[in-house]
Amino acid sequence: MKIIRSILLGLYAFWVFLVFTSSMLFFLPGLVLPFLFGRKVSWIGYSFLWIWSWVFSMLTFIRYDFYGQENFRKGQAYIYVSNHTSFLDLPGIRMIIPGEFRPLAKKELLKIPVFGWIARGATVIVDRSSGESRKRSMDKLKRILLDGVSILLFAEGTQNRTKELLQPFKEGAFRIAIDTQQPILPMVVVGAGPLMPPGTIRMKPGRIRIYVAPEIKTEGLTSNDLPALRQQTFDVMKAMIERSLAEKKS
Repeated sequence: MKIIRSILLGLYAFWVFLVFTSSMLFFLPGLVLPFLFGRKVSWIGYSFLWIWSWVFSMLTFIRYDFYGQENFRKGQAYIYVSNHTSFLDLPGIRMIIPGEFRPLAKKELLKIPVFGWIARGATVIVDRSSGESRKRSMDKLKRILLDGVSILLFAEGTQNRTKELLQPFKEGAFRIAIDTQQPILPMVVVGAGPLMPPGTIRMKPGRIRIYVAPEIKTEGLTSNDLPALRQQTFDVMKAMIERSLAEKKS
């Protein structure tokens, strides 16, 4: 049985790779060209990203369940703060967030065939080994946010490869929130890691749950409030994960 299971999972992984590559190529004009013409048409690119995410979900039998969508306030630019456990987080996050936004993405994504072209236009790239690059990226995210477009940061800074529910949060998202006085909207992805563990190409079909909490306001906060804001967001996100895991067991 183990041999048969290994063969089936291997075939499934090949199918997912085929779907990922072929669908990216099929939608490539809509995923790349709009970002070449600036903000006026960039929303078209994000619409294509939503369509691609839905197609990827349907064809790979990886389903996403969404909770807390009522917490999105129309017309509000947010700092979306999420955990990160797997590549499979990304299609679900794109599908649950209304409209366009700009994620902070590591430069290594540029090396992925096809996807790297899309990341260059749809994200803000950062070289985490360079302090100057990190500063430029943070400044660019602030300008985007103040221009009325939401941004997305993974609070832990990278994929969580530990057994802890969350790793310690980086300061970046909370410093931006205080500097711009824009609200934080915490969200968590639960169940993606077991389907595709970080750093591997092993995967299996299943269901992933994404939860969105009520916004955390930042008006009037100063840099002195940064540790408390970071801890508040951490506590909200950890509680959502714990609640989801408890509900699954019951």
